[in-house]
Amino acid sequence: MKVILSRKGFDSTNGGILSPIIDNRIMLSLPIPSKDKKKDNIKYEELTCAEVGLDKILLDLGYDLNKQPDCCHLDPDLVASRRKNPVKNWCPAFGQINQAAGYLRNCCVKEGDLFLFFGNFRHVVRNKAGAYQYVRKGKNNKDVYFGMPIQAIWGYMQVGKVVHKAEEIRKFYWHPHSSVERNRESNNTIYLATEKLTFAPEMPGCGTFDYDPKRVLTMEGKTKATWKYENAYNHDNLVKTKRKNSAKNGGGIYYAGIWQEIVLDDNSITESWAKKLF
Repeated sequence: MKVILSRKGFDSTNGGILSPIIDNRIMLSLPIPSKDKKKDNIKYEELTCAEVGLDKILLDLGYDLNKQPDCCHLDPDLVASRRKNPVKNWCPAFGQINQAAGYLRNCCVKEGDLFLFFGNFRHVVRNKAGAYQYVRKGKNNKDVYFGMPIQAIWGYMQVGKVVHKAEEIRKFYWHPHSSVERNRESNNTIYLATEKLTFAPEMPGCGTFDYDPKRVLTMEGKTKATWKYENAYNHDNLVKTKRKNSAKNGGGIYYAGIWQEIVLDDNSITESWAKKLF
């Protein structure tokens, strides 16, 4: 089983704020904004989490819907209840395209492999007025990550089917990669989930995680993109990519740049690490 670490959600370039951890439990990965309404026509006001519209959450946390795009790229699409209005025949799906999809294909990502989605997060609370706000680091909190900007794993998908053909991709009409425009681009691909995890059949084949420090990638005391050292995602366990560990002053792992995916080799080191996250 190969494992793919896939960066998804708001970052400094796309959206500019951190995705919230609500009630110290719910990890809401904010889907990135999109100006192209032909490719992405889902509005933030159409989405919900914890019975609150994403448009309100965004406004509370400093994303100005009057000046920035109000539509988003909802991908991966893992949670049926994320939309206020249910979609007929919906199923979980994740899309990739162009160079990023080519990398996954070159790495032979196939049925049975596991995507782990990670992103930038920070805990939030509601103030007296009912608005969400980011938490400041609390000196007495037992969680060293509480109130800190972090990178953490928030979702997963074990691949049940890989869809390449444009005519088949069009069947998933609710997914942004089914758009006419994306179907004209190279390597447009949709990944569908298994019904159950093969290594934990009591769990669905895809979903989101609750917050847990064990799923935090960030190394304690470091900036969010410097990760705890793990052999599983060390540079010599990566597939078909040459990345340099640029971490300084005290170790950890830091892969520079805003990249989308890295594929971890299918060995016992990778599999053991991934299974501990569940």
